[in-house]
Parts: sequence; structure tokens; C-alpha cells
Amino acid sequence: MGPLSGIRVVEFAGIGPGPFAAMLLSDMGADVIRIDRKGGRTPHKTEITYRGRKAIALDMKKPDAVEAALRLIEEADALIEGFRPGVMERLGVGPDVCLKRNPKLVYGRMTGWGQFGPLADSAGHDINYIALTGALHAIGLTGGKPVAPLNLVGDFGGGAMYMVFGILCGLLEAQRSGKGQVVDCAMTDGAASLMAMFYGMTAMGIWQDKRGVNLLDTGAHFYDTYETKDGKHVAIGSIEPQFYKELLEKTGISDPAFGAQMDRNAWPALKEKLAAVIKTKTRDEWDAIMLGSDVCYAPVLSLAEAPKHPHNVARKTFVEVDGIVQPAPAPRFSRTEPKVQGGPQGADNDAALSAWGFSKDEIAALSAAGAI
Repeated sequence: MGPLSGIRVVEFAGIGPGPFAAMLLSDMGADVIRIDRKGGRTPHKTEITYRGRKAIALDMKKPDAVEAALRLIEEADALIEGFRPGVMERLGVGPDVCLKRNPKLVYGRMTGWGQFGPLADSAGHDINYIALTGALHAIGLTGGKPVAPLNLVGDFGGGAMYMVFGILCGLLEAQRSGKGQVVDCAMTDGAASLMAMFYGMTAMGIWQDKRGVNLLDTGAHFYDTYETKDGKHVAIGSIEPQFYKELLEKTGISDPAFGAQMDRNAWPALKEKLAAVIKTKTRDEWDAIMLGSDVCYAPVLSLAEAPKHPHNVARKTFVEVDGIVQPAPAPRFSRTEPKVQGGPQGADNDAALSAWGFSKDEIAALSAAGAI
């Protein structure tokens, strides 16, 4: 019984941030139904972002299928779609049609470039969206090329998270006004929003508009990753003076040159010296010395290692569903506990449509018409 229990969401199947946003809503207790293309494939149990909702397959070229989709939308609180601008309108389920059928509907539109603008109709991926916002330019080592931070910043951070935030804001507002609205969620907008602090620091003159020379981009010797004796890595983030002091104590560094913590000119040389010290011990040895202290330290764990770490085990940060280890729902709630509502499922028209109020005869009619 998660905090969104009782909320119903229609998801038009897509890739990347759309399914992830639907997963987040499902994890929090929402009843999400996914509309797949007729003849589409069943997601494998390893496709974690498809977990926790039932699905139906509709042939949206058939009027009966469009009407079935609209009937589902009439029962929904929110809708998620991730097509290029105009596609949903051509399918007959654009915002005007849907809001006429369900005036309180929050209609979430997920795109890379947004619903309007010179690039709105262009193809793109995460790396392109974050490139346009300044985020990609800022990530990478000094003297090197920009490094894509997986697809975390555009697809999932600037996209799915802002989509969920927008939908929840829309639902709250609809409770007061009785009116739904469209959420235009562009990954470029979200990624730009995530960069707010860095635009502010640049305006203040404390952030240089180049890579690998700043406080939080590996420019500082006290905020970086270092290789250990056994070829693994550790992450150090000793920014505050008291934490930096503890770093020097734990590493046994007494070199007076390290007293100039915030001297940017000294950072490259100090980084070489700190790297040499960290290389003298294995990652496990540094764990024994620094983990749990105020150094702001952590081992750099692989995807295989992370679920087994004692802290993650204690908090049950990872769960196993159908034999697949995966991240648990987040965040946590003291009373309305979220949970994974099952693994990824393919289209099950009878079960999914029945749960949303369709009778056996209505389902049979849709099947006879070739709509499902």
C-alpha cells in the first residue's frame, strides 16, 4: 500500500525514461496499465524498468482500439507518453481529445527536445540532450573530451524524474481546481534544471567553464577517485576543512604542502602525491582505515559488488524479483511502504482490461474486431 495507492496511470509503451517514470509510479503503489503495440514483444524479466504493471496490446489503427484506449484514459488520473510531437494526435489520443473525455487528467508528454522549438521534431538521445544544456561539456577529465555519464542525466534525471515530479504536481493541482493539464517534460529542460548550481557558481566566478579543474569535477585532489594497490578504486570527497584534516590524519600525510587545500594552483601536484599514498594499500585496507569515518570516503563498487555491501544489505537497498537482483523502490516512507508490484509482464488483455472495468463480452468484442 504505497503512497500512490489508488492512483491510476495509463502508459503508452516507449523506451528509456517513459518506462522508468512508470516504474517509479508503480513502485509507489500506483496502478499502471501499459498499452503496447499489437504484436509487440514481451519484456524479459531482466528489463527491470518494465516491472510492476499489467499490459495490453492494442492496434491503434483500429477505431475500436482507440475507443478502448480512451475508455481506459477516462478512468485514469494520469497518462504517460514518449512519442515525438504530433504522434499521439495522429493516433486519436492527443491531449485535446483525452482532456475532453477526462477533464481532470494529467497528461504527461516525455520528449528529448520538448513539444515546441527548432529541434522539437528531430531524433535524439540522452547524450544529445545533455550536450545542448552545458551538462555534458562540464563532465570529464582536464584536457580530455566530454564523458557521457551513462544516460543518468538526460533520460532518468532530467527526464523520468521531472516527469514524475510534473505528474504529481499536476495531480495535486487537479485536486484543488478539478482540472487536468498537459505536462511538457523535455529532457533538455530537466538537464538544464539539474545544472542550476553550476550556472550559479559560474556567475559567482567560482566555477571555470572547462572540465576537470573545479571543486566537484575531479579538479581538486580531495574530491576524486584513486587507484589502490590491488587495482581497484576508492572515492574521496573531503571538502570541508574538518573532513580534509581527517583525510590527512587517516592517510598519514604530514607534508606541509597539503595545508594549501583550496589553492587551485597546487591541486595537480597534491593530486599526484595523494595518488601515490592511496596506491600503497589495497581497497580493503583503506576500507578498514576510512570507511565510516568523517573523511567522506567510499569504495568504488562494481554492479556485482554493490548489492552485497553491508550497508546496502542492512537497508535492503536491493531486492530480488524473479531471480533478478535490482534496486528496491525509493524513497522510503514510515507508514505507506512502497514495494515492487511484480516483475515485467507482457500483454495480458483479459486480466488487464478486466481490472479496469471491461466486461468479458467487451473484451471478446475487441478481440473479434482485431483491436487487441
